[in-house]
Amino acid sequence: MKKYFSERMAIYGLLISLSMITVFHLLVISGIIPFQIVWGGRLEDFSQMLSFETVSISLNLLMIVIVAIYANLLKWKINQVIIRIGLWAMFVLFFINTIGNLFSINELEKLIFTPVTLLLSLFSLRLAITKSKSVH
Repeated sequence: MKKYFSERMAIYGLLISLSMITVFHLLVISGIIPFQIVWGGRLEDFSQMLSFETVSISLNLLMIVIVAIYANLLKWKINQVIIRIGLWAMFVLFFINTIGNLFSINELEKLIFTPVTLLLSLFSLRLAITKSKSVH
């Protein structure tokens, strides 16, 4: 894994991607992007979309914080075991999301977000398995 992605690439790949995904979900909430193309095309109404998108945005912001603390971009005093558990949780979440995207009834979601979540799972795995934490 380490020979395919540098730690720096994984950190900035996650930070940039998660930031872009957060903006995407804000565009869904605002109605600029139709909510029918997210969550596997299974959302039934605006209220359900708002709940799901709020959870998604919150999780993305939490993951940005985890990666920023890992990279020492945020100088918060958090136990490194908690950060490592967070990175493993991100790997599992993105991996499960990749499988879910494969079964999306929306072809656009399947084609675009399956490779994105797969890459994010690999970036998360790269950081989770790294023993030494370097300053960036």
